[in-house]
Amino acid sequence: MISGNVPQGAGLSSSASLEVAVGTVFQQLYHLPLDGAQIALNGQEAENQFVGCNCGIMDQLISALGKKDHALLIDCRSLGTKAVSMPKGVAVVIINSNFKRTLVGSEYNTRREQCETGARFFQQPALRDVTLEQFNAVAHELDPVVAKRVRHVLTENARTVEAASALEKGDLKRMGELMAESHASMRDDFEITRPADRHPWWRSLRPRSAIRAACA
Repeated sequence: MISGNVPQGAGLSSSASLEVAVGTVFQQLYHLPLDGAQIALNGQEAENQFVGCNCGIMDQLISALGKKDHALLIDCRSLGTKAVSMPKGVAVVIINSNFKRTLVGSEYNTRREQCETGARFFQQPALRDVTLEQFNAVAHELDPVVAKRVRHVLTENARTVEAASALEKGDLKRMGELMAESHASMRDDFEITRPADRHPWWRSLRPRSAIRAACA
């Protein structure tokens, strides 16, 4: 029997946590020469080959290598990770909106295809190899929808690196600003938020003691 407290279909990677949990059990049981990154890769392969979701590696890596009271900065190409300590006195609140979705049944694969289309336009293997300056110079030549997806990825990558730096410095004000920018980009450019995100419980996350919130 397998049990857990990660809500299914709530955007918290319940499938990735299950894959990593099963992989870790077999690694421990049979003393397999697998580290956390390799267990994560096996989970990703299961999603890609058997479930039919062309997912990346982020969810599996955070499940396999996450550290208590730390954020995890991930390089999805090299699989390198860096644990970033959360400032003392800060709590991360996760609220389940009860909006159900699955990666296979959602537009995840469509977003992936749109990003790959953008990378091909720039003749690069991935959008991480494109600079924001390069994008701005030719954005008008891209399909408008693809352009929005590319802009989100480029700005979100930059925000992620800056967020890690802000956490290390204890700059919670900047971290909050980055979270707000991230949510706006997910809403307007990547279009992965839902009307439920604007329900009263979402608007209630505005007390002075709150840094900021983002929802997808």
